[in-house]
Amino acid sequence: MTALSPARHRPLADALLPRTAVVSTALVLGGALLTAGAAQVSVPLWPVPITGQTLAVLLVGSALGARRGAMSMLVYALLGVVGLPVFAAGSAGVGVLVGPSGGYVVGFVAAAALVGWIAERFGDRPLRNAALSFTLGTVVTFAAGMGWLAVSLGLDLQQTLEYGLYPFVIGGAVKALVGAGVISLGWTAAVRSATRR
Repeated sequence: MTALSPARHRPLADALLPRTAVVSTALVLGGALLTAGAAQVSVPLWPVPITGQTLAVLLVGSALGARRGAMSMLVYALLGVVGLPVFAAGSAGVGVLVGPSGGYVVGFVAAAALVGWIAERFGDRPLRNAALSFTLGTVVTFAAGMGWLAVSLGLDLQQTLEYGLYPFVIGGAVKALVGAGVISLGWTAAVRSATRR
């Protein structure tokens, strides 16, 4: 059995790097910074813009695993709360979390944890596994985001779906597929690298 055998499911980061406290800390911070950078890639729509955040969240959760993925998203949220311009369009502050888009940020933590858990329990090396995992992560993000959007703006169900789901379904599906492809390619590269050693 090789170190990359499918019989031992683990996140991609653990197949490439040693799992030490220093490496894990660096990965958590790196995941938060990746999400912050992706958040600046934005297509403006009201009340919640389409951004690269969700793609980064899925990649971070899958690559780092449940605990480190969720911690990375918590660090991301904390960076924004203390005033660093890491949220969409360079926004920051507690106001973002209590505003219409705050539920999506909270949902990032749950989505990263879920996608990471799936990677650890069932593996995400095959594209179909990764695509299913990323789709579920996207659903979790939407559910948390729409719930808070409805409360924040006093929307009914139809309005919540119109503002918080319908405009983002295609983008969410595309990001889930792109992310699954990236993780699958990452595993392919990791396996090739291991066989050359």
